Amino acid sequence: MSDKKANLILPNGEPSIDFPIHSGTIGPDAVDIRALLGKTGKVTYDPGFLSTASCRSAITYIDGDEGVLLYRGYPIEQLAKHCDFLEVCHLLMNGELPNSAEKSDFDLRVMRHTMVHDQINNFFRGFRRDAHPMAILVGTVGALSAFYHDSLDLNDPSHREISAFRLIAKIPTLAAMAYKYSIGQPFVYPDNELGYSANFMRMLFSVPAEEYKVNPTLARALDRIFILHADHEQNASTSTVRLAGSSGANPFACVAAGIACLWGPAHGGANEACLDMLEEIGDVSRVNEYIKKAKDKNSGFRLMGFGHRVYKNYDPRAKLMRETCHEVLNELGLENDRLFKLAMELERIALEDDYFVEKKLYPNVDFYSGIVQRAMGIPTNMFTCIFALARTVGWIAQWNEMISDSEQKIGRPRQLYVGEAIRDVKQIDHR
Repeated sequence: MSDKKANLILPNGEPSIDFPIHSGTIGPDAVDIRALLGKTGKVTYDPGFLSTASCRSAITYIDGDEGVLLYRGYPIEQLAKHCDFLEVCHLLMNGELPNSAEKSDFDLRVMRHTMVHDQINNFFRGFRRDAHPMAILVGTVGALSAFYHDSLDLNDPSHREISAFRLIAKIPTLAAMAYKYSIGQPFVYPDNELGYSANFMRMLFSVPAEEYKVNPTLARALDRIFILHADHEQNASTSTVRLAGSSGANPFACVAAGIACLWGPAHGGANEACLDMLEEIGDVSRVNEYIKKAKDKNSGFRLMGFGHRVYKNYDPRAKLMRETCHEVLNELGLENDRLFKLAMELERIALEDDYFVEKKLYPNVDFYSGIVQRAMGIPTNMFTCIFALARTVGWIAQWNEMISDSEQKIGRPRQLYVGEAIRDVKQIDHR
């Protein structure tokens, strides 16, 4: 605990007040204003929580100015190149990367939970065939608490642990089932002899009538997508999971709430929106036309996939996703893919144009991830499901950290009320 203080000087001759300043391992200091309302009768006003730290966390750190993303202190670049997704899951959940024995045990514990209760199949029949897979995923993940109520004691660490394994293992199965249902194909059950990403690909793309062989290059690319999206500090969906969890809601309900928040086009749906934008542009010859539109505030056109709420430098995940994009397109013989060439030209112009450079509108991870998934055969309406699948481990790690935090209280933001002052109700014939 730091001895540093921040002094608040109030108007109208009121005495000034000191507030403690806390320092993290790295990153900005935090002024502790918990006593502000009690001492002054005033609250802070911070729409979007631009300057508000809602919790202490030891999981993920972002330096947006420098383009740095760390999971438990490890740079995302190193994790994406040297680890598989389940190693990263172990890291986020337990604080350390596993050794060989720990990895084998962790992988086994995840894979033994990949099946879902057979009665969950009945849920899918209640959805229309054209239901969005995210709508199905929100409903079925929330329903898991009705089937696995033997692990809902939040005060029991073993219950929290088994719920975490169940969520990480079952969401790929549910996501694949949602896709299969939407296209009228039979469900494909997990094959636990395969790795995590390869197993998901098989459930997504195979059919009972034919043998399916997982392409290792594509499986590794998907694994990297999962790693890059596993956690991202206190973003909208993670904050939603923590807020829901602060009330004591069970982890399945909390993750379902996170999935619902992720569905928004400004959050998890951004890669789908980026692909739609590239389709709208259509051809390299029209890039300059759309660059001009992006600069015109009255055009209604927004350049998707550039800029980020946190990163004011090149998103480190975008660099890795760009490499993955090349690997996938080369593997599939799509080096001359129309949208990828269009994306490369759009990136080149935007990085050289003074307008975008001054505003620090660099490509983000969504700019390339949609192209990669499209090349792999994943339909656009599944993109956000892939994001949810990857982010589940981050949500559950953040949720578990919150449950274990002795300072955590039920979330209850204040407001700046701007409505009518107190007034009397008139009889209906006098209104």
